[in-house]
Amino acid sequence: MSAATSAASAIDLSKRDLTLDIARVFCVVLVVVIHLLMLGVGFDDSGALLVTRPLEEQPWFAYATWAGQIMPLFFVVGGFASLTARRSLNRRGGGASQYVRNRVLRLAQPAFPLFVFYVVVIGAARLIGVDPQLLDVVIVGAGLPLWFLAAYTLCQAFVPTMAGWHARAPRATLVVLLAGAIAVDTLRYTTGVTEIGLANLLFVWLLIQQIGFWYADGWFSARPKWQLVTIALLAYASLLPLTVIGPYSDDMLTNLNPPTLPLVALALAQACVLRLLRPVLAALMNTHAARAAVFVVGTRLMTIYLWHLPLIIALSGLALLVPGASPSPGSEAWWLTRPVFFVVVAIALFGLSFLVARWEAPREVGATPPGPVVGVAAFLTFLPAFCVMQWFLDLPFAILGALSLGAAILLLGRWPARRLVEVPA
Repeated sequence: MSAATSAASAIDLSKRDLTLDIARVFCVVLVVVIHLLMLGVGFDDSGALLVTRPLEEQPWFAYATWAGQIMPLFFVVGGFASLTARRSLNRRGGGASQYVRNRVLRLAQPAFPLFVFYVVVIGAARLIGVDPQLLDVVIVGAGLPLWFLAAYTLCQAFVPTMAGWHARAPRATLVVLLAGAIAVDTLRYTTGVTEIGLANLLFVWLLIQQIGFWYADGWFSARPKWQLVTIALLAYASLLPLTVIGPYSDDMLTNLNPPTLPLVALALAQACVLRLLRPVLAALMNTHAARAAVFVVGTRLMTIYLWHLPLIIALSGLALLVPGASPSPGSEAWWLTRPVFFVVVAIALFGLSFLVARWEAPREVGATPPGPVVGVAAFLTFLPAFCVMQWFLDLPFAILGALSLGAAILLLGRWPARRLVEVPA
């Protein structure tokens, strides 16, 4: 038996809902597949270089995002894991600052080498005179997934507060967050000022995280199947008036940044579907092969998410040097080569993980810093990703990310040493 299989088999099934693990892995793998299909680099019939987005050019793409926009489910699953970890830490006497410190470190550590990499690569490309227009296209594309770091850091920083509200007034908390999301969207679309929608980084994502809290409390498991099916169908159906009559785009990727109300509908529907699929997923996770695969991918999840797009871009560039390996993007030959290219990307990501995934693992840290220090570190982790989300990746933001994430890691880990124990979620 392989080491991965042995480690996966050792997971305590009585204390961990492995269907949540496979859901997390599915979300990230689907993101990799979508990005692989969205980036087309190749030569046209005349031999000219083409950089296009073949998946988005399909007439069915917008409505496919109603199923393919899976990130709300990731935040639902994250909410489940966060509430479970927070309660476990409370039982062991840990405070809010300790929880936030542990979670922020798990985000800042794997992101730090990525920003250092961008500093080196972008800086070198500028120095040697790479075509600025082509370089900007590549850099902007490479930085697109970083919105997640900003949104998830924000959610994790608020978990202690939101968990407290959930314990005291769970329904009122949902109502307040929903009202806030609606108010922000109303103000944004009536004024035409898109930046107002940034306030929904709080309301929308915290509301979706809160759905995960309800999932952890067993609300979805207490519903009969017909109710879950009805809720899911109504949630999906609500996207029609929201996009046809309302101001929202029918493309759920467009509704991602700034986040909008349709993402909440998707999150509710996806939570119901996840619960409906639980018996099938549980049976799958009772197999050694599935547990081993989820363990291998799950222990590298942030590495895969953060590095997959720059790796796809790099491999697409290398393929240009191989005769016949870069057919015209969107052509039949291009689509037929995507499965092979996915395997190449997967192998490359697995190999890369041995170099950078150690930044994802818990490490020796000191005692929990004071609350204000943890707050500053959380802000330093949030800031560069937010800047990239708003103004796209470039050398100044890469430098900002390397410096601020490095400072956050130092702030969170420089107190007298003890072993950080991450609570299974």
